[in-house]
This record gives sequence, C-alpha cells and structure tokens, in this order.
Amino acid sequence: MKLIPTYKWAKSVRALNATQKSFINQPWASGVVLIISVVIAMLLANLPLTRELYKSILDTDLSIHILSPIRDDGTRAIDWIFPEGMTVEKFINDILMVIFFFTVGLEIKREVVCGELSTPKKAIMPVIAAAGGMLVPALIYTIFNHGTEASTGWGIPTATDIAFAIGIMSILGNRVPISLKIFLTALAIADDLGAIIVVALFYGGHINIALLAISLVLIIFIYLMNQQGEKRPVHYLIPAVAVWFLFYYAGVHATMSGVVMAFLIPMEGKYNRAYLERKNAEYTRRLHLYEDLDNDKIVDEFPNDMQRHCLRRMSYIATNCMGLSYRLEHILNPWVNFLIMPIFALANAGVEIPDVSYFNIFQYTPELGSVSMGVFFGLLLGKPIGITLASLIAIKAKMGEKPSGSTWPMLFAVACLGGIGFTMSIFVDTLSFGENAPEITEHLRASGKIAVLTASLCAGILGSSLIILFNKIKAKQPQVQ
Repeated sequence: MKLIPTYKWAKSVRALNATQKSFINQPWASGVVLIISVVIAMLLANLPLTRELYKSILDTDLSIHILSPIRDDGTRAIDWIFPEGMTVEKFINDILMVIFFFTVGLEIKREVVCGELSTPKKAIMPVIAAAGGMLVPALIYTIFNHGTEASTGWGIPTATDIAFAIGIMSILGNRVPISLKIFLTALAIADDLGAIIVVALFYGGHINIALLAISLVLIIFIYLMNQQGEKRPVHYLIPAVAVWFLFYYAGVHATMSGVVMAFLIPMEGKYNRAYLERKNAEYTRRLHLYEDLDNDKIVDEFPNDMQRHCLRRMSYIATNCMGLSYRLEHILNPWVNFLIMPIFALANAGVEIPDVSYFNIFQYTPELGSVSMGVFFGLLLGKPIGITLASLIAIKAKMGEKPSGSTWPMLFAVACLGGIGFTMSIFVDTLSFGENAPEITEHLRASGKIAVLTASLCAGILGSSLIILFNKIKAKQPQVQ
C-alpha cells in the first residue's frame, strides 16, 4: 500500500479546513444545508424501509422518570417526570429551538440598538412594510379558511425566512441595489419580531398565571442585575434555565424564553477602550521584557511561559471589550445555522405523503377549508403585495422614503423573496391546529408544511427571475447623460 507523505497529508487537511471555513462563511451556505436536510427528511418519512424508524425516533421518550417502589395500596411515594411528555421531537422544538430564538432575539436587539432599526427614521419603513407583509397573507389565509377546522393556521404564511432571502440576494450579487438589500434585511428582522409576537400571543397553551407571575419576577430580577452592570455569562445562564422551565409549565411557548433572555443580555463590554489601550501597552512592554529573563541570554522560545500569560490576558481583555450579546451571537450563529436548523428541518419537514392529493393546493372541503391554498397564496402573493402596498402607503404618507436607487418593479421583485417562509412558517405550522382531533391535526399540519415548502420554492424562483428580468430591461434602456 502506498503511503501518502506526511507533509502532503497535512497540506490536504489544511486545504479541507480552508474549504469548510470558506463554505460556512458564504451567506447562502445555511440555505443549502437546510434544503439538503428537507430532502433527507422527506425521504426518511416516505421510504418504506425508513418510515417507521423515522417516526419511532421522533417519538422516543426523553423525560426523566423518578419513581419509588409501589406501595401496598398500589401507589408510589414518588412519581415524578421531568420534563413531562418530552420526546425527541419536542426536545428539538422546545429546547433546541430556544437557542434559535435566542440568536434571533440577539440579532433583533442589535439592530434596534445600533443597526437598521435603531432610529425611527430607519425603522419606520421596514416595520410598516413588514406589517403589511404579515397582514395581507393572514387575510388571504383567513378568506380560504374562515369558519373551518384550519382557521387557526393564519399565522403560518406571515413569516419570512431571513437566511434564505439574504442567501438568494447574495447569489444575485449587484443585480440587487444595496439599499434594497438593507431594506429586505431590516424588513425580515422586523418580520421575525412580528412572528415572535404572534407565537407568544396566539400559539401558546392554557396560561398558568401563578407560574407566569413567578417568571415575570425572575425576569425583573435579571433586568435589575443587568442594570447593575453584571456581565458574567453564568449569572444569566442559570436564570435562563429557570425562565425556560417556568415558561414550559406556564403555557407560554418555551421558545419565547430565548427571546426574553436575549433582550436581557448586556450589550456593553466589561472594559472600555481606554482600559484596553492602557493594558495593551503594558502587556506589549512585558512581552519584550520577558524575552530576556536572565538578562544574559536570549530565550529562543516564543511565546515562553510568561509571554503566554501576557497573551492570554491581552486576549481576555480584548474579548471582554465586546458585550456578551455580541460574543454569544458570534459563537452561536454557526451552531444554529449548521446544526440546530438542519436538525429542526430533519424533524419537522419529514411529511408522510400517502397520495398525490397532498400536492393539490386547490383541494378544499367545507369542514377542513384549504390550508394549502391559504399558505401557498399567502406566501407567494400575499407577501409581495402586502410589502409593496405598505411601502407605497408609507411613502405617500411621508412616513418613509423609497430605498435609494430602486424602482417600484425592483422593490416588488425583492418583496417576492419575502414569500420564502420556510423555517419560521414550518415552526408555526407545528404549533397550529392542536385543538382538533389527532388525525385531523396531522393532516392539516402535513398539508401546511408541503404548502410552505412549495410556496417558498416558487417565491424564490419568482423573485430571482423578476430581479434578473428587470435588470435586463434596465440595461436595454438608454442611459440619460
């Protein structure tokens, strides 16, 4: 057997690592991974060899059972299950998705504090556009499903998947004006905030007022701790677990605990710029001093023990000049995009399709309505129409300005990308229809998920095609000197 020389093997490993890092840093990479996860989930749910295994894995009980021996009267002194009813699927949707909503909350907070939503002038236009992009799809869905078993699913077509929308715009490159890229990004962030409010208000369970009150007291305590300048992560991690526990049993959807905690994480760094510069100068001097430890011989090793101490301190101080919120967002984003979201897609996009009728978006019954038509047309038509009309109203009312260098056709084309609901729409679908009979709930959720996937694909194709078309038309027009 021919052995590969060590240096060639090391070079190959370095090249592979560089390729992986380059892929991860691409704005469209997470979308590609999500699409692959969806395809795998659909195959697992529908192939005869994997269908039952897929279901059994998702239904596996993960609750901790603490039981004492059975007494003579047939009862137990201790009969405790935590968390009650926790399966693999619920673990993904109620625990892993908390981390997803936590990172979304961090991003929203950053944009509100110092980003595209930081001033009324910046925020008003995308916020109004996002509101229109939620109201019109909800209205379209309600027209198809009012008074039917599917009526509670109106929140499904109101969401925009920011990762896919931005990924497609990055692929299109300079065909999309920078101002419209910023506009859609800010709109998607405002849309995420709207989706969070919808989930919190309309898709929770029966509220336990006592537990909710305790959670509010704890949240106030965390807020006061923040105001007192507490910056250590552990002092927020432990209360975060307690808030999740209280939300889970209070009837508020547990993922909302992630959003709440995100808004309580401090954005200010532990050290200021003056402290950084002073310590950086001090440790830089020490690095040179430690090169000659005995004053008679130069130590060749770099860094030596003392220098390593200096470098660690410099790294620690530099890191803590950034707020905990920024650091957590930077750390968690790759894990969310390339682990949590693919796992979520694997668990929730696996829709069993008994027959081709599930793909018939025009299917309608007086009892069940049509989730497919409501979701499909809500995302594909409702989103761009709502975003464009709301933007037009905002501009005519002089509450906002049209993104510079853009035209109304191009704004409509970019708004079509807002119809890519995907992650958040599927998540809302998993929370909908729970008050119906189990078989009806399963049917409605399956129809909703298929409609979300179909509409998101069509919205991406439509938006991209219109952007390319309008660019070609613009290129053919004579340039005004």
